[in-house]
Amino acid sequence: MSVKIRILVVDDELIVRESLKGWLKKAGYQVDTAASGAEALEMLELAPYDLLFLDIMMPKMNGLEVLEIVKKRFPETLVVMITAYGSVETAVKAMKNGANDYLMKPFEPETLALLVEKLLQQKRLVDENILLKEQMARSVRFENIIGVSSEMQKIFEMIMDISGTDVPVLITGETGTGKELVAKAIHAKSLRKHGPFIPINCGAFPEHLLETELFGHEKGAFTGAHRAKKGRIEMSHGGTLFLDEVGEIPLKMQVDLLRVLETKSFHRVGGTEEIKVDFRVIAATNRNLLEEIRKGNFRQDFYYRLNVISLHVPPLRERPEDIPVLAEHFMRRYSRETNKSIDTITPEAMEVLKSYPWPGNVRELQNAIERAVVITKKRCLDMEEFSFLQVPRKDVEEAKSLEEIEKAHIEAMLRAHNWNISRTARALKINRVTLHKKIKKYGLRRSGQSSRSVET
Repeated sequence: MSVKIRILVVDDELIVRESLKGWLKKAGYQVDTAASGAEALEMLELAPYDLLFLDIMMPKMNGLEVLEIVKKRFPETLVVMITAYGSVETAVKAMKNGANDYLMKPFEPETLALLVEKLLQQKRLVDENILLKEQMARSVRFENIIGVSSEMQKIFEMIMDISGTDVPVLITGETGTGKELVAKAIHAKSLRKHGPFIPINCGAFPEHLLETELFGHEKGAFTGAHRAKKGRIEMSHGGTLFLDEVGEIPLKMQVDLLRVLETKSFHRVGGTEEIKVDFRVIAATNRNLLEEIRKGNFRQDFYYRLNVISLHVPPLRERPEDIPVLAEHFMRRYSRETNKSIDTITPEAMEVLKSYPWPGNVRELQNAIERAVVITKKRCLDMEEFSFLQVPRKDVEEAKSLEEIEKAHIEAMLRAHNWNISRTARALKINRVTLHKKIKKYGLRRSGQSSRSVET
């Protein structure tokens, strides 16, 4: 059974208390009432409330005085000030002092419902942030990999399962998912952890340079070879050789590497001496190697020699629960590096980060947080620092017309601003009337609501 939201209505007018209570109970909330500030504080001491409706003009102890005490003693309770038309200025002052919003008399049930839903959504975001900080305080790091999702926990478990073996591992996943970090974690937990971890990006070198990078060369092997040089294979003796982007290795060199993996021996370029090596190989690729085999671009025997154990790192969009944890980690890291005192990422900005598809995965998220930390002049990162992310790239790539691009852009901005029409219109640099017309034109609807049920 789900836990009901608890709301306390505080007003010295009986009709206001009963009206609010009736409407809110009908909406499914658990509602209590208090006729004075003192009575409300006693009730708050006895039981927690999620939301407090608090009248500003009350005898003995007014709403502003109650607000001050509530913010100090019950900071997790959201507060909405109830105000008459002539005291809006006081309500604004109350918001500066910590109130979350205000409700003007007389009010309609629809207005009340939208306000409560908006505030409870904000509370959920704040609660998620609190949970995130608790998760960060606990161990969410495995070696240098950060993740709380079930997918990453399975990877952590698998790394531990294979740590006592010496068999080859093939890590697959999109660019930027952290395949090298996984490879380093496997090495760090293995029996070879005291040996070297030698990485090489096989796609970063033309074929003739890749050969000397892997196998090394003897003095005079070619023009410019003024002295002998060890290759990455030889350097990895006693440790782990990490072949990143292994799908880029030319076919001829695949044959040479296959022989090395089978015999654990090789010759330097231009040399005749057989060199014995003892290493573990871990390979990684963002390609579908079975498809590359079908096309004739990758040798089947080499593939099966590498793929004794396979491990897939899912893209960031498939594990969104890792986004807040990673974002907080990168925020703290770059805050230290830039000597800035940045305390948090706002709930609204975190929603932007969680809804963005991250085609560049963790690496793109890291770059986005670094950019935000560098440009901000505030103590927090909010939506302003991530405005460049508010149009998901996949929407732009898949759009077939300017209207589809516009629709995707407006929908993304509405989500980013929690469907607040005024803020969204300002961000889009159009007026509210135009935005309403666009919403109607494209039939945009907030989940579970009609297109008219938006905040102005």
